[in-house]
Amino acid sequence: MPESTCVYDVEGVERLRRALRLDPMEVKAFRKGLFKKFRPTSEVLHEFPGGDRLRVHPLTLFRRVDSAIDGATKLLFQTSTGMLIESVILRIGTGRTTLCVSSQIGCAAACSFCATGKMGIARNLSAAEILDQFLQASQIVAGEGEGATIRNLVFMGMGEPLHNEMELVTAIERLTSADFFHHPPSKIIVSTVGIADGMRRLAERFPKVNLALSLHSVRTEVRERLIPVGRRYPLPELRETIRGLNDRFGATVMIEYLLLGGVNDSLEDARELAEWLRGLQVHVNLIPYNPIDEAPELVGSPPETREAFANVLKSAGYKTTTRYSLGGDIEAACGQLVRHENRIRAMSAVGTTVPLTLSE
Repeated sequence: MPESTCVYDVEGVERLRRALRLDPMEVKAFRKGLFKKFRPTSEVLHEFPGGDRLRVHPLTLFRRVDSAIDGATKLLFQTSTGMLIESVILRIGTGRTTLCVSSQIGCAAACSFCATGKMGIARNLSAAEILDQFLQASQIVAGEGEGATIRNLVFMGMGEPLHNEMELVTAIERLTSADFFHHPPSKIIVSTVGIADGMRRLAERFPKVNLALSLHSVRTEVRERLIPVGRRYPLPELRETIRGLNDRFGATVMIEYLLLGGVNDSLEDARELAEWLRGLQVHVNLIPYNPIDEAPELVGSPPETREAFANVLKSAGYKTTTRYSLGGDIEAACGQLVRHENRIRAMSAVGTTVPLTLSE
């Protein structure tokens, strides 16, 4: 049997079309059904001549866990080598469904507050593996009702996207291409711990894609303790990078600020942040902390502290949103469920059982 062709391989699909002497419109109809209408894969392949020669899903859905308290769904995908990654569907009350995707298996950034960062890095995901998270999640959402779709796509899952820059770029090209998903670039967010040169390159290539900087402190010693890669990309360089993106592209950069009790959540921290941001075009997102077992010393700030912190920023004239946590009952923080599953596998390998507390 001839080797199968990945559906995202433009040249490979064109060679297949020519070999089968298909009308280009048949390829267009196939892509529309799969990438825009998100019809079931088996149906679309059955209707396409030579569908048995195409490879659609490099990932297998290993487990789906739905929150009992809100609209979050965590998807565990298994790669061809048996490794697990996570994606999270967030069904916001306004109807603006968001998908959080992973770009790596593990992460080398080693942020102290992040479950994924405690794993280390296994490997980068391919563009096809990144895109398949979006495709399979979109097929799930499309099956939930007429017009149901994923509106926002955020690269805030496992991994540092800009440590996998080449595959990230290819994935965004396919996501925004009219021949594939035709997803609006303005509805894509790439979150980074602050890979300054990568931020600049990505903005040059995709000026309408939104960038989010995980800042978390403007005190050098605190930020470097939370985000070790901050030693390579210091705060002055990040500030100049934001200013350059503002000036060159008119882009508003999102500032992600995780509020940690007694670490970075004082009123003085808020005032220092406001001063650091002075003159920059930004939108600040204050994020509640999802505790992880590996960092018991870190706790989230109470609601009244978050509110006081936000008021300082708002009074200084900054657009500020205080986020709320979704999926708390399904370990929605990226990397938590994978680590839980890996523990189960490890214990099973040595003949020991552990209780599974997650809903199936």
